[in-house]
Amino acid sequence: MKSALIASLLISMAGGAAAEDTPNTQGEQIYNKWCAACHAAGDAYPGTLALRAKYRGAVPDTLVERRDLNPELIKYYVRNGISVMPFFRKTEISDAELDALANFLAKTPSAK
Repeated sequence: MKSALIASLLISMAGGAAAEDTPNTQGEQIYNKWCAACHAAGDAYPGTLALRAKYRGAVPDTLVERRDLNPELIKYYVRNGISVMPFFRKTEISDAELDALANFLAKTPSAK
């Protein structure tokens, strides 16, 4: 009985870990690693300041607050860069990671 309880706990813990590693969670992790240094909320982030100057309040200047981004646009800018934003190679952000990032920022459901 004790071993069944332990096995049940281990299975539920494993299930929770798997649920936490969904592509959107992965996308958020990629964002935090590569994008937040320039695009987080606040006045200390050059990407946020650049978007604020460009759009002058027409859209949010923080990427995670935007609702108008689509995955293709995000992938294009990540792979090609724009202005002073660098491009990111597949050795830095893999295609699968880029998909997760794009889905996270575009607020689209992730494929399973």
